[in-house]
Amino acid sequence: MIKIAIVDDRDHVRDTLENRLQYTNEIKVIQTSCNGEEFLIYMKSTQPFSQPEVVIMDIEMPVLNGIDTVATASVLYPDVKFIMLTVFDSDEAIFNAIKAGAHGYLLKDENTDTIIEHIKLVADGKGAVMSPAIARKALDLLMGKSSKTETTDATIKTETTLTEREIAVMNCLVNGLDHKSISQKLDISPATVRTHLANIYKKLHVSSKSQAVGLALKRKWF
Repeated sequence: MIKIAIVDDRDHVRDTLENRLQYTNEIKVIQTSCNGEEFLIYMKSTQPFSQPEVVIMDIEMPVLNGIDTVATASVLYPDVKFIMLTVFDSDEAIFNAIKAGAHGYLLKDENTDTIIEHIKLVADGKGAVMSPAIARKALDLLMGKSSKTETTDATIKTETTLTEREIAVMNCLVNGLDHKSISQKLDISPATVRTHLANIYKKLHVSSKSQAVGLALKRKWF
């Protein structure tokens, strides 16, 4: 029997998924957590023989998100396999999940039998598993292809009120740069970076980096 854990911030999602998976006698849900921090605390307090073999991990969660959790846990617990189960299918999310060490990436609309089969494949060490739509995007990423249409700063200016400098900062965000790296790349102070980000969030009507990047990817600005 494969021991698994489920990490998702929504109670009903955890309960529903647990009920869906436990109808088979091949899988046993031994632990659930509402965020990555809670999961890591659980792992730290648990003996290796009692830990899950496979962890089903959501991406967007408060306190500690799924990708950051996998990046930490995959180093601390190399024998544990992680499958992202999420509604997000953006290039950025896929790339970051793979980079963090995820062994699979499935969309939440997959049927129960498919999820169970993929859990079994990952537990048996038979490679990474992905939903078909995700696999196509991942292949494009690995081959260096882009699903984005060609765009220009003029296009972004037409669709928003972002300045040239704000567009440059947005470009850095989409490429995964942190505040310090943006400061160095654009030769501006960290305080100026924060000011630009505040203006970008206000103009795009978003409240976080992930929302800004998600909007940029959705509109194919970069």
